[in-house]
Amino acid sequence: MGKIRHGAIDALEGSLHDGAVIAVGGFGLSGNPTELIEAVRELGAIDLTIVSNNMGVDGKGLGLLLESRQVRKVIASYVGENRLFAEQYLRGELEVEFVPQGTLAERLRAGGAGIAGFYTKTGVGTPVADGKPVEVFDGERYVLERGIVADLALVHAYRADREGNLVYRHTARNFNPLVATAGRMTVAEAEEVVDGWLDPNAVVTPGIYVQHLIAAAPRVKDIEQRTVRPRTMANS
Repeated sequence: MGKIRHGAIDALEGSLHDGAVIAVGGFGLSGNPTELIEAVRELGAIDLTIVSNNMGVDGKGLGLLLESRQVRKVIASYVGENRLFAEQYLRGELEVEFVPQGTLAERLRAGGAGIAGFYTKTGVGTPVADGKPVEVFDGERYVLERGIVADLALVHAYRADREGNLVYRHTARNFNPLVATAGRMTVAEAEEVVDGWLDPNAVVTPGIYVQHLIAAAPRVKDIEQRTVRPRTMANS
């Protein structure tokens, strides 16, 4: 069976624990590893630190873990779609570290590449830089940002083979490839698990980064805000 597991619970048991740092792919509700998020909720681990672009919306995506009070800290670049998130933060129940979106992406990439930290101009002179070392290079000030290495990484892919090689679909790719490399243990869910091998030239995340893989059940893909144009009649 290789890396294939029977389901999300099976894939996460033994790797998830209280106080874990979990990096999660997705952007809004696009590319969320929904089955794996639901399994985290079912397994009941608490005091979690979640690293993700955002925390989903109320009742969907990572918002499920806020509802179940399993999250202690969030490291994210955007949280504006989740009312419960704001309520828990304002009540002092949730620690939040805001990170500029490009910096968050680079911190995940650095962690996956074994880079302890890097300097960037983004955030210099703002609260983002508070308490962080600042150095001058070529007359410009740069702030030191640390790479992120998570205990557990959860990703969603479009297609996978049995050795965990992954490809993604359109914008659902987003943070998933970065998250996949940044976990000490990476669990992926894929919409399709193919027999044989994926074309090596098409692989985005090599299977060496993926320890466990599940086939995700078909489901309706949620959209945060559905916007359409008024229907107009074609000219006859």
